[in-house]
Amino acid sequence: MADVANARTSQNGSEPSTAELVQRATEQISRLVRDELTLARAELTQKGKHAGIGIGLFGGGGALAFFGLGALVATAILLLDLVLPAWAAALIVAVAAFLLAGILALVGKKQVSRAVPPVPSATVRSLRADVDTVTAAVKDRSRP
Repeated sequence: MADVANARTSQNGSEPSTAELVQRATEQISRLVRDELTLARAELTQKGKHAGIGIGLFGGGGALAFFGLGALVATAILLLDLVLPAWAAALIVAVAAFLLAGILALVGKKQVSRAVPPVPSATVRSLRADVDTVTAAVKDRSRP
């Protein structure tokens, strides 16, 4: 309440001058920006903690899936061992795994090449259009 009364009158009891109003506005904007930055920092810290926990759990799940895949490969070799010699069963499963790995690598390479260079081209076009619009508006206003 004192801020409201202080905002209406200057130090000498009359209406505040323009300089005083500008100074108050500058102080309030500065305080507002600092408070918003503090809030953003706290929010990002909280989200970072959640992301770290999620990444750790995701990595643990990936490690367990890797061991499960190894057990599945061993099962395939043992199944083929019932009808073929063990070395042939292992060779067939290894060749199949390498073929699958090669296919996945080629598909992954194609996806990565689509992402390079990592420039948001649609956003850049939009920003250029905004700048052109503002520039044209300023030129139109400056003409008599």
